Amino acid sequence: MTGSIINALAILFGAIVGLIRKSPPSPENQTFMKLVLGVATAVVGLRLTWMSLNGSFLQILSQLAVVIVAMMLGRLLGKLLRLQKLSNRLGHYARDRIAATQKSRRRNPSDAVNVCAALFCAAPLGWLGATTEALGGGPLVLIVKAVMEALAAMGFVMMFGWGVALSALPVLALQGSIALSVAVLLHPFLASHGLVDAVNATAGLMVFSVSLLVFEVRRVEIADYLPSLALAPLLTVLLK
Repeated sequence: MTGSIINALAILFGAIVGLIRKSPPSPENQTFMKLVLGVATAVVGLRLTWMSLNGSFLQILSQLAVVIVAMMLGRLLGKLLRLQKLSNRLGHYARDRIAATQKSRRRNPSDAVNVCAALFCAAPLGWLGATTEALGGGPLVLIVKAVMEALAAMGFVMMFGWGVALSALPVLALQGSIALSVAVLLHPFLASHGLVDAVNATAGLMVFSVSLLVFEVRRVEIADYLPSLALAPLLTVLLK
């Protein structure tokens, strides 16, 4: 749960800095931070995938093929389950509450918690980071997410007030629950059958796809790809 704890502390830190600073970063600094976060997301994602591939050149190509097929099938399944639409509904809810707050200029702590928790908990990086950390991939994915959300908390606290800091609790509860569940229930089974790398390699490419969103290169519906994490080990078993 190291990454989840860092993520929660980063939200608290961002909220505190926002309360003290009371002015947003300059456009130049925002552009620079966006560039750094985009590069960091791409590097962390590709690093996770690379570390999860092993064997000869042909074996690596075979593993990559499994990952790509799993992502293709996972996207189809995600669309059937309407995962991205569910994520979008949370985003629309947050947008509506932000618009209402800007219009009324009234700071409601409950709105702060609801809006920030919806955005931070629905972020695919949280689900991917908690899963990969529990499977031995390290906390880097959640650390990148933590930096993103610390900056977001700085902006939200100027709009909603101190209630933004409370959103760290649901983030810690959700991501911590995912990490503990994966570590206790899934990791022993996946490790005993040699399937951990398949999950981490798939998650790494999904994390890399987030960088395309950060750079606004392409709109990637990350939530629809989440079933790929379950399909990758299944396809690996079938091929064996």
